[in-house]
Amino acid sequence: MYKTKIIYKISILLLVLLLLGTNMISYANLEENEQVNVTQIQNEVIQTTAKTSKEPVINARIGLIFDRNSKTILYEKNGQKQFPMASTTKIMTAIIVLENADLKQTVTIEKKAAGTGGSRLGLKVNDKITVHDLLYGLMLESGNDAAVALAIHIGGSVEGFCELMNQKAKEMGLLNSHFVTPHGLDYEGHYTTAYELARMADYALQIPKFKEIVSTKNYTVTISGRVKTIDNTNELLGYLDGVYGVKTGFTNGAGRCLVTACKRGEQDIITVVLGSDTKKIRTESSIKLIEYAYKNYEVVNLQQKVQEQFEKWKQNNQTSIYINKGKTNQIELQIKQLPYPKIAINQSDLQNITIEINSLYYIEAPVQKEQIIGSAKIKIGGKTIQTLEVTAKEEIAKKEPVDYLKEFLQVF
Repeated sequence: MYKTKIIYKISILLLVLLLLGTNMISYANLEENEQVNVTQIQNEVIQTTAKTSKEPVINARIGLIFDRNSKTILYEKNGQKQFPMASTTKIMTAIIVLENADLKQTVTIEKKAAGTGGSRLGLKVNDKITVHDLLYGLMLESGNDAAVALAIHIGGSVEGFCELMNQKAKEMGLLNSHFVTPHGLDYEGHYTTAYELARMADYALQIPKFKEIVSTKNYTVTISGRVKTIDNTNELLGYLDGVYGVKTGFTNGAGRCLVTACKRGEQDIITVVLGSDTKKIRTESSIKLIEYAYKNYEVVNLQQKVQEQFEKWKQNNQTSIYINKGKTNQIELQIKQLPYPKIAINQSDLQNITIEINSLYYIEAPVQKEQIIGSAKIKIGGKTIQTLEVTAKEEIAKKEPVDYLKEFLQVF
């Protein structure tokens, strides 16, 4: 009887451990195991939105389209809301690594990294692997163990590394982002917004190595002499036209997340989807945002339009400006450059771009070089999107007594 109870208790314990193990495996790999047909979803999205230019309706809790040319938002759903971001955290992790580490260095894996749960590269205590391969394991396999290994290697500890992450966020002006982990597992106080996550991705993609990594479909890493081929968890990469990154994510708190970079022609965008209940919703929401952007927006060289309009304005107005007591009454004007010359504009607004230029017509000498003389307001659909300064190209000195004498003598 006693032995029977012992066997029963052991059986129950083994069953519980098995169930816990199954749940852990499920939690770690659920995102990757849930299959989606990207082509089918894309076709469905195109068919349902073919006759409409209305903003997309997405089932993800949060969504955003970011124009990389102008650094502006084209669409958002709760885009400024603080929210957990799961493994899309690793975008910032990779930034810190790429800006602070030698990729050729070899890292010896410590117990804390090897014991990290969730999605894993499969690192064990005392394994040796380069920073370079850890980065691929971080961004393709979404290895939480790789994230902790990199954090300890660069920051001395996870906490030290997160300090670097938060310092970088502050430098970038990200006021609604805070990092507690390098991998993105759910922790209180670990959050960002879709908009700031898009800005992180935009910043990271300007680092050639980051762009190379996130656009890689599969890669072979070497761990203590053993080779292992890993696949990118981004379901859109290689299947949707123009997609070249960036990062997936999944936790119970954040749901299914996806940051996507896509470029077709001159139009370069980043979409962010957070808080999707299923991988299909994540995929569908991302495709809806991407297709909406390319169907309804067109890249316009706004700098060229402004310059053309300014040259026409100068022909009609520049000679009317009077410089009182100036050594010359001829002033040459210039207009400041736009911070971003090209911008994605909704096709419905292409005929509603206006440039209003105003200036002073009476100016007291002396005139300083780059002295503000006027301004140009750039409006789209009646809304001012940018104001540029109109300035003097060269200095104009004030007349001296001798200048008046010369003028008097010239008269006679």
